[in-house]
Order: sequence, then structure tokens, then C-alpha cells
Amino acid sequence: VTDPGGRLLWLSPALPGRTHDLTAARTHRIIRICERQGVPIVADLAYQGAGPWLTTAIKRKPLQELTPTDKTRNRALAAARAPVERGLARLKSWRIFRRSRCSPNRMTSIAKAVLTLELQR
Repeated sequence: VTDPGGRLLWLSPALPGRTHDLTAARTHRIIRICERQGVPIVADLAYQGAGPWLTTAIKRKPLQELTPTDKTRNRALAAARAPVERGLARLKSWRIFRRSRCSPNRMTSIAKAVLTLELQR
């Protein structure tokens, strides 16, 4: 979870790598917590269908083009998500996340340490 400026706020405990983003969000109740707190969520297409509290881009239907309005909306959402994506890219710049082959439990401890270090920047 990041703020609109891309600053990391929270990392979930690690789940197996094959876990879908939406499944992870539901497992950790991120969507429900944000809804209760009144925090709007802007997410990528992986979260499509997760509920009315999330705003996602509009997916193009097979053999159809998006309307100019839909394209403009998608561009605006992409611009709003850009700082968040940069925040996640910054997290992925830590070599430990790219090369680690340890258990999810151990990765959770490492992720907490990295988050602490990132918050000190």
C-alpha cells in the first residue's frame, strides 16, 4: 500500500508467489479496511470486479475499441497510479526481493525491515 505520492505505507505478510493480487488483497482485507476508513483505492486491471470501492481502468472488449472518453479516463487513472508504480519499483530495486529464494515467513521479516528502512529515507 502506498500513498498517492508513491511512499510505501504498508507491506503485507508474504504469500506464495503464485497468489493473485486480488486474492492477496482479500486475504489481508485491504479493500474492506480502506472502505471502512473512507480511503479510495485506484488499482490496476488485476483488481477489476473487486467491488465499487475500487477504481480500475476500463478493459477493452474483444473486437471493440474503447471510446475516446474511456481512453481519457484510462490515461487519467494511469497518471494517478504512476507515483504508486514508482514506489513499488523502488521497493523492487532492493536486491533481496529479486534474488531471494527463502520461505514466505522469512521474507515477511525481511520485508518489514526494508519497509522500515524505506520510511527513514
